[in-house]
Amino acid sequence: MMNRLLYTAAVAAALFTGTSADAKKVKPAQKPSIFIEAPNVLEPAPAHSVKIDGFVGNKLDLCIENRLMKQDIDRVVKPFVDKPDGKWGFRCEFWGKWFTAAVMAYGYEPTPEHKAVIDRGFEELVRTQDANGYIGTYLDENHLGEWDIWGRKYVMLGLIGYYDQTGNEKALDAARKVADHLIKETQESGINIAETGWIGWKGLASSSVLEPVALLYQRTGDRKYLEFGEYIIKCWDTPNKLSPTGIRLIQEALNGTPLWKMSGAPKAYEMMSCYEGLCEMYRATGNKIYYEASHKLIDTIIRDEIMIVGSASMMEIWCHGKMRQTEPMYQGMETCVTATWMKYLYQMLRLTGESKYADQLETALYNANLGAMAPNGEWWAYYSSLMGERVHSHEQFTDVALSCCVANGPRGFMTLPSWALMTSKKGLAVNYYGQMEGSLKTPAGNPVSLNMVSDYPENGLVRIKVGLQQEEKFEINLRIPEWSARTSLKINGQAYDGYAIKGTYSTLSRTWKDGDEIELEFDMRGRVIDAPSGVGDAAVMRGPVVLAFDTRLVPRRDGVSEPPMLRYEFKRDADNYIDLKRTGNSGIDAMWMTFEVPFVDESGAPHTLPMCDYQSAGNTWEEGNLCRVWMQQPFDFRHLYTNNLDWHVNVTVGVGRPEVPELYRIK
Repeated sequence: MMNRLLYTAAVAAALFTGTSADAKKVKPAQKPSIFIEAPNVLEPAPAHSVKIDGFVGNKLDLCIENRLMKQDIDRVVKPFVDKPDGKWGFRCEFWGKWFTAAVMAYGYEPTPEHKAVIDRGFEELVRTQDANGYIGTYLDENHLGEWDIWGRKYVMLGLIGYYDQTGNEKALDAARKVADHLIKETQESGINIAETGWIGWKGLASSSVLEPVALLYQRTGDRKYLEFGEYIIKCWDTPNKLSPTGIRLIQEALNGTPLWKMSGAPKAYEMMSCYEGLCEMYRATGNKIYYEASHKLIDTIIRDEIMIVGSASMMEIWCHGKMRQTEPMYQGMETCVTATWMKYLYQMLRLTGESKYADQLETALYNANLGAMAPNGEWWAYYSSLMGERVHSHEQFTDVALSCCVANGPRGFMTLPSWALMTSKKGLAVNYYGQMEGSLKTPAGNPVSLNMVSDYPENGLVRIKVGLQQEEKFEINLRIPEWSARTSLKINGQAYDGYAIKGTYSTLSRTWKDGDEIELEFDMRGRVIDAPSGVGDAAVMRGPVVLAFDTRLVPRRDGVSEPPMLRYEFKRDADNYIDLKRTGNSGIDAMWMTFEVPFVDESGAPHTLPMCDYQSAGNTWEEGNLCRVWMQQPFDFRHLYTNNLDWHVNVTVGVGRPEVPELYRIK
């Protein structure tokens, strides 16, 4: 009865609160959200407006072609017919995770072939919709239990994403029916949604259904979705059988409570998913509390949890990882956490226009995200380490032939085309500096193109050519990364001293004309990063890229058959810069960048040793190919890979080393 009263009160309170396509392309619809009270500061680039080339563009293409468009659709749909999850299971999530990334891939590359894949993915799923609106993998008697609501969230996100890209009203209608049925079941049962789901995560998974509920309101204006969203938020403050205080997501975020001490479970992925929903509720309502909680929580994550490569978690939970990242870590940096962290950053970049979130996205992209993807894009890791081996994810359910992380990893990666270039009321924002072409609109609605001529981050020189049909005054905002202590900026060869301040957007407001050229040169000096915990370990970064040791470059020493070695430490200057020498890829095709790195021994004598970029380190994905990021200062190279974490620490189940299923293996 109390929960029914809570629902009724929430409803009552809510009532009183206040470029033409290429001939081979299919132009996506990208439906706008209409019912918005708090617009974004930065808007994402429209579908098919950005083409990314170079190293990252190739990786993006591999992810699309070898993972997303190779998905066996029958396998991810069959559980919605058979309903095998019974009283427990989460096969309900796989279709939605894969499909949301696939529709983003179609938006990026809208070919007829990609359209055929997502059309079939949509059509096969909606055939499973019950007359009452339910789409899920649970039998009627097990609705609202375990992972059922979590799965409905992903179903709705997939359907809404498809509607946004294609304009297909049947998808929006199907999503509404799923939501309407959930609202009906919740009302009839009088359940507190924050006390549903698997007991260990204290309602976080179910509560994250807030995101598609808010998105449905934004697209339809139907207040029942707004009211249901407000009800979910109020449930967070209500004591329940899983949490005696309620999960208190808003209050504890505002208080800056350490994440591992919050009243809800410290489950990183599910918690961030709830705040993604809160961001959407802020857009829908303009309620500043929702914004402030989301803003404070993301800054707390950066403060306490994000490791040097741009991700977090140990055994999938918050762990004060910023301070503990130099330790040998069991099941570190879940790929679901990496992907959701990137999506949360993308939310806050849009809402705030603060360049620090784009800085974080860049670090995650080049390191944790790309490092978790198999080199040819066919599969992903479940966990990633800062020392040890890379290991393919296992299959959580062999009938579906996926894991949560294999389905989820591409979702973070596929945000890139949307945040690489963005628009604002006054102009454009440039966040990504790799090789790229973009076609956007000026504030006056005129076409403008930006052509990025760049090998960044292999080097720091970036040229941006502006294309316009007519002159116009507007802003181009250039992200100046926090790490770039000295950045040069020129327009048409003229220096603009003092405009490029690190950690901000450099705002260039002028009358732009066709052929204008912006030149940026970033500070690509190597930097020695001392461990935040003060334990004496250090690592090396160059631009946004973390460097690592790899046994293909520096073989493992057993310390017995070889003579002792002197103790080494990084040779840095007084400002912690280190003189790196680029060496291509050292003749190893699988490596992107390698460097000769200077050291000194205990006598002060100089030495050099090779290191590579983090995403290349260990990327044979074979047993014995070890890597390491953090090193004690000074250290003995006999112990370079001591405390090695072997492949067993990067899997969750099974006795054998996981490999890519034959079904998805690219020959």
